[in-house]
Amino acid sequence: MRGAAVRFLTLRAYLQLLRFDFYLLRGDFARLYAAVREFPLRSPLSQHDVSEQVCSAMDLAAIGYFKHVRCLQRSAATTCLLRKCGIPAQMVLGAQLVPFQAHAWVEVEGRVVSDKPYTAELYAILDRC
Repeated sequence: MRGAAVRFLTLRAYLQLLRFDFYLLRGDFARLYAAVREFPLRSPLSQHDVSEQVCSAMDLAAIGYFKHVRCLQRSAATTCLLRKCGIPAQMVLGAQLVPFQAHAWVEVEGRVVSDKPYTAELYAILDRC
């Protein structure tokens, strides 16, 4: 991927972070959840490493974001950006009881792409969207 394409993808990632930050600022989890669930999947692209490129762009956008990016915001933004690129991504919501902790991550065809590969093993899955 060339420099201009990386910058453009990183800008798109940053804008997605802003979009989902507005939902979180209003405490509107229902709208955030609906926005992710209803986000359309575009026709697939021919590149096989698009999900890696999108996740790298999201990493760059999160580093440059003006405040700390939480897992829910990041996962929602990553899921929608991947779908926009034709990747059938799902945002996964999970929790563990002891100590209580909730977490969100992104999977593509059952494989964790936005976090450590073993993340799904640490949490009971509550939902996928």
